[in-house]
Amino acid sequence: MRRSLHDCPAPAKLNLFLHVVGRRADGYHLLQSVFQLIDRGDTLHFDVRDDGRIQRTNEVPGVPEESDLIVRALQRLATAYGERHGHAASGIDVAIQKILPMGGGLGGGSSDAATALMAANHLWQAGFTDAELMEIGLPLGADIPFFIYGQTAFVEGVGEAMQPLAGPDCWYVVVEPGVSVPTPAIFTAQDLTRDTKPVRIADFPEANLLSEFGKNDLQAVASRLFPPVAKAIEWLGQYGAARMTGSGACVFCALPDEATADRVLGQVPTAWRAWKARSLQRHPMKSLLQNNEL
Repeated sequence: MRRSLHDCPAPAKLNLFLHVVGRRADGYHLLQSVFQLIDRGDTLHFDVRDDGRIQRTNEVPGVPEESDLIVRALQRLATAYGERHGHAASGIDVAIQKILPMGGGLGGGSSDAATALMAANHLWQAGFTDAELMEIGLPLGADIPFFIYGQTAFVEGVGEAMQPLAGPDCWYVVVEPGVSVPTPAIFTAQDLTRDTKPVRIADFPEANLLSEFGKNDLQAVASRLFPPVAKAIEWLGQYGAARMTGSGACVFCALPDEATADRVLGQVPTAWRAWKARSLQRHPMKSLLQNNEL
């Protein structure tokens, strides 16, 4: 059994659009979105233990270990492992280099958890399929299945129904407005649009225009509650179709090439953190595991 996996990528995602098309009886909102992976994210390191313990070995400001999605996902995987194999899984140490902001709409916590599930499944030789890992992860976060799915996708339902899609090949400038937007504050707002007409994949324009298709139904509420988000959208909108990702707070704009992205980055007000990223068509962790390159 392999004892460690280091430098495991946990990429961010952007919601190229995000429509709220209804609400289930249990209160969960029904969504439609295109999830686009980008080449910026956190990095995780894993080392197998012999005592069955699962622990995070470094501090993450604002995230106690017991509530960390990484730890909770690995605990669920260990339980499933025991049920399948009849004995306890080996333990695991996890260290994380965290660069994605919390409450940014980039899926950072869910991506970290998905990478942890894929890595531990490999290290423990647990034998779970992607579909099984997605089922293990879904109760912890609606975005986790997407990151295990690992490619640009049209996503529906509460995040569990996905169809592959050829996403745009472009660069993005992403602005962090300096606020953390709590998802419940957006979805419980009385003025949230919840009845956008459903779309089909056939409705989408050419792939390179996907970033300008539709809208983000959560953006108006987030802009009202968190004015820095509105300011970032207005400023970045000088350079193209600027939009908030997820439930906020990060704002992005698609650009045709890296040189253009660099020019926009050079103009970003110093009060904000901003960066560039390129679109990814496939999760790099899946390629590394498949080719045994980790």
